[in-house]
Amino acid sequence: MSQPFNDIQQVEMAIKAAQKMVGQATMSMNPEQLETATNALNDAKNQLHEATKYEMSGELGAYSHDLIEKLESQLEKAKDEE
Repeated sequence: MSQPFNDIQQVEMAIKAAQKMVGQATMSMNPEQLETATNALNDAKNQLHEATKYEMSGELGAYSHDLIEKLESQLEKAKDEE
């Protein structure tokens, strides 16, 4: 496997992990879980940002950006309801 493929896989895994954490945190409304989800989402955003600099673009990059924006919105709404 090539290095760019591994980087893209890492970004996808980070986004999936953040998605799961955001879902759990917004259901439980636990402040610690909300913070952990925020950190996971920020990590995924940073990985995506780095990947788009080099090899991740097109539909996959756009989809990933959209998904992260939706997760951010979901997390912010949950924090506002806290």
